[in-house]
Amino acid sequence: MYVLVTYDVSGNDTSAASRLRRVAKVCTQYGQRVQYSVFECLLDPAQYEKMKHELKKVINNETDSLRLYNLGKQWQSKVEHIGAHQTYDPSGFLCI
Repeated sequence: MYVLVTYDVSGNDTSAASRLRRVAKVCTQYGQRVQYSVFECLLDPAQYEKMKHELKKVINNETDSLRLYNLGKQWQSKVEHIGAHQTYDPSGFLCI
């Protein structure tokens, strides 16, 4: 499944900055950053549940917002990119 993860971590204190970094770190383990607080992730159901569990442990439910959009298996027809920065193919070859 193809999942779009967006988040907003609120606050100006050091704990908010720490949560922001930790949310990004979790998301980086599962997908590709496409904007500052937006990640695209190609996951199986078990990975999705694990990622969601890890993110829930990081955020503050009182101040932060986490949104997960499941675009399914036929995501290619649902994603359109316009503007700067070339898009990437998450199911394509990855060279590290």
